[in-house]
Amino acid sequence: MYGMKQPSRRSVLRGMTAGAAVTVGLPLLDMFLNSNGDALATGEDLPVYFGTWFQGLGFTPTFWEPKTVGANYENNAQLKALDPIKHKVTIFSGSTVYMDSNSLVPHESGPSVCLTGGHPKGGQFGEHMPTIDTIIADSIGTTTRFRSLNVSCDGTNESFSWRSSSSVNTSESNPVELYKRIFGPDFKDPNAAEFTPDPTIMARHSVLSSVGDGRANLNAKLGASDKARIDEYFTSLRELEMRLATQLQKPKPIVGCAVASGEYDADMKHSRSIDSAQMDNRLHAQLLAHALSCDQTRVFTLMLAGGKGGSPLRRANDSMNFHTYTHEEAVDQKLGLQPNVDWFQKQVAATFAEFITTFDKFKVGDKTLLDRSLVMYNTDLGLAKIHSQVNLPLMFAGGAGGRVKPGMHVVASGQTAARVGLTAQQIMGVPTSSWGTESNKTSKPYSEILA
Repeated sequence: MYGMKQPSRRSVLRGMTAGAAVTVGLPLLDMFLNSNGDALATGEDLPVYFGTWFQGLGFTPTFWEPKTVGANYENNAQLKALDPIKHKVTIFSGSTVYMDSNSLVPHESGPSVCLTGGHPKGGQFGEHMPTIDTIIADSIGTTTRFRSLNVSCDGTNESFSWRSSSSVNTSESNPVELYKRIFGPDFKDPNAAEFTPDPTIMARHSVLSSVGDGRANLNAKLGASDKARIDEYFTSLRELEMRLATQLQKPKPIVGCAVASGEYDADMKHSRSIDSAQMDNRLHAQLLAHALSCDQTRVFTLMLAGGKGGSPLRRANDSMNFHTYTHEEAVDQKLGLQPNVDWFQKQVAATFAEFITTFDKFKVGDKTLLDRSLVMYNTDLGLAKIHSQVNLPLMFAGGAGGRVKPGMHVVASGQTAARVGLTAQQIMGVPTSSWGTESNKTSKPYSEILA
């Protein structure tokens, strides 16, 4: 950006750290907007963003469905963590995955129908159709630096994102590596180039310091409100860098928790504890929010945990994980549920709430990043204990730039889960009137939530 005459929406700050190039995108400043702050100064609409947030094993039927229908719904016990932001969350209860003649693939059939509209051909690890994130990225992500960003929080590179069976979009599990990818040299394909400065040097020497001259040059061209916005933005980035620096420290061992070998640096092991996953969710939320608000990408996927084998997350000092509890823990007859499973599911709700609340703190024009996004929560099962494909919990968070009426509870009454995916695509402008295969094929979006 050195020598820049007038900053543009695509402007970036560039510098060097430890001999490697770094790039810092700019937030959406007032100078890029019209007088109302609701469109670009060029007359173009502001971007709308899309993402999926996945966690395996769902919630417990009768304990998660809102107690009321329509707007201003009342959350049930397992989703109480969403109360502070429920006015921006749309909940779909009663969605079903129709099996037809297909064999059940316990942790794959549900996500496949939710995200591709049909079952994997050939059973487990079979042939897949494109997931909606890739379909939407093909529509809205062709002009950004990254077509999409895919992350996970359980130390694996698993994802439910694929262009085809032979083209899976693997997740980045390490927040430090995601940081380096976002602030590394310019390149279109995040898998086509590597940026590997010593992470300990990165922790000591902020990339923000390396673009100091460019920042000073930029500030000379900004008005008071934009200067304040840039100061807020850089303060947020520096705080994020400091939190990432703590990730470079080797954690204390946790009894009963397996280590995901080969996924992290030698100095950064992932313990599979729910605390570790929640920390990664927190860091990934910050990183993705920066990438989206700077228009580095418009599409993302996040997998808290789950993949094709349920959830491996554990509590500290507990030899059993979430997945094992769903099958082996007895139902407490007084409570009507599995107590440990209930604990994990409430933690999941709180973790999703934290993710979308982070997006709601970032300003993009006259709205928040969450207001300009559509974040789709999806899972694999209804009642996990029996691998049920009935009543899968599905949610939208955000307003998609005014295209969605958020804060509603919609009862699907046994309709295919693919209806939610079709609705998401139409909200994001994908020109499709029907979607899915066999009994899961649908031409009915949920029009009642469309603005």
